[in-house]
Amino acid sequence: MSLAIVRSAALLGVDGFPVTVEVHVGQGLPGFTVVGLPDASCREARDRVRAAVLANELTWPDRRITVNLAPSGLRKVGAGLDLAIAVAVLAADDPTRGASRLEGLEGLAFLAELGLDGALRTVPGTLPMVRALSSAGVVVVAPDAAREARLVGGPEVRPVASLLDLVRALRGQAPWPDPEEPPPPPPPPPPLDLADVRGQRIARFGLEVAAAGGHHLLMVGPPGAGKTMLARRLPGLLPPLDHETSLEATAIHSAAGLELPPGGLVDRAPFRAPHHSASAVSLVGGGSVRMRPGEISLASGGALFLDEMGEFPASVLDQLRQPLEEGVIRVCRAEARATMPARFLLVAAMNPCPCGAPDGPASCRCTDAARLRYARRVSGPVLDRFDLRLTLDRVDHDEVLSATPGECTTVVAERVARVRNRAAGRGVRCNAELTRPQLDLEAPLSDEAGRLLDHTLRVGRLSARGLGRVRCVARTLADLADLGPVIDAETVSMAVELRVDPALTQLRMAG
Repeated sequence: MSLAIVRSAALLGVDGFPVTVEVHVGQGLPGFTVVGLPDASCREARDRVRAAVLANELTWPDRRITVNLAPSGLRKVGAGLDLAIAVAVLAADDPTRGASRLEGLEGLAFLAELGLDGALRTVPGTLPMVRALSSAGVVVVAPDAAREARLVGGPEVRPVASLLDLVRALRGQAPWPDPEEPPPPPPPPPPLDLADVRGQRIARFGLEVAAAGGHHLLMVGPPGAGKTMLARRLPGLLPPLDHETSLEATAIHSAAGLELPPGGLVDRAPFRAPHHSASAVSLVGGGSVRMRPGEISLASGGALFLDEMGEFPASVLDQLRQPLEEGVIRVCRAEARATMPARFLLVAAMNPCPCGAPDGPASCRCTDAARLRYARRVSGPVLDRFDLRLTLDRVDHDEVLSATPGECTTVVAERVARVRNRAAGRGVRCNAELTRPQLDLEAPLSDEAGRLLDHTLRVGRLSARGLGRVRCVARTLADLADLGPVIDAETVSMAVELRVDPALTQLRMAG
């Protein structure tokens, strides 16, 4: 046989796509050519594969070897095709030269990187790539990747430790190996407790509302007010992910090459907190060579925390506008396009000015130009997407030294879960996803509440988007208070005050 065809897969963004590896071994000067839009790491397979074959005392064909990776219109990135190329080369080699023929390749797919000693290694994106091979009968992976690959629940997963073990099984010289899987990583630490926060009663309530309804939250206050401390306790309030969202989050983390939890499945809400020096590509995803998921995709199903949001470049923050509305990010490049999930809860914290004005506006040392430049970092469209906007002051020293803690995370999380369950009964994950027709059905306004909203809109305190967002927040407030289906004026007034913060309004006017 001079031609062999083997199945594998590659990664594009957070999705896998099947790849057919075609290998031809023919007459000519010895050489190894890979075609079909391979990237640099994929082209280097010629050196890894040859070294692995020779290290395992297998026969390497000293002839002209041509490898085609189909479809040729999509770029192949990474070393995940190494094993498939090695198997195809051995299968295409002429068996009359002393080697036994590799049998039964039709229903098999191969997905692993090869070490120079022939050891199989896991590759990023195993879960989405195995999902792309759902029509295959068996997928061969490295032992480290077996737990993740089995999450798909489709083809049979066979872990193999080395190329030699695989070749012996394919030639019928030995049974299929059953290597021991490595022990799972240690469990993550427990979430931080909300009881550690002293004071800030309004901010604690705003955090609870944000977690319960999925409403984006912005906190503005001087250094030491507790903004970061509050935000980092948000993961403990969010409920566990449902199965579909867990698989999606696991696929995203796998595509990014991040370590997965002990069970292999990301079942806790992710929490991402990029530094304010993050680039636009690192935040939204993409790249010139490989389409990598960004922070907004890694936070999908959970929360994205932007600490010191006033230090982020305005051009970076403005790229959040479309994902916040649609829940996806569409990355378009010259060679490829990818659509990645981006359904996240945005929580941001910033100072009132560059110096922070720790003792109030009277202590501010910033020039008018510095305050203007700082305020312009957060554009009006970005600010309008925050449903909750809170101004925090420094906690009184008596509250800081108080020995009486507030409610713990467990108690607040129970209320959050109850509100989320009610939202699920309305057909959405959280109240922030309610549409206008759903609001008319699930959150009708009383006559007085309707007049209040009409007045608020007419005097310019709300935008058209803000009108719908206030109604969603009011529905969450009513659910937390166990009120009836009709939203009264008091609840609407509270939702408006949580959105239209006077201090933040002045900040925008200064910009």
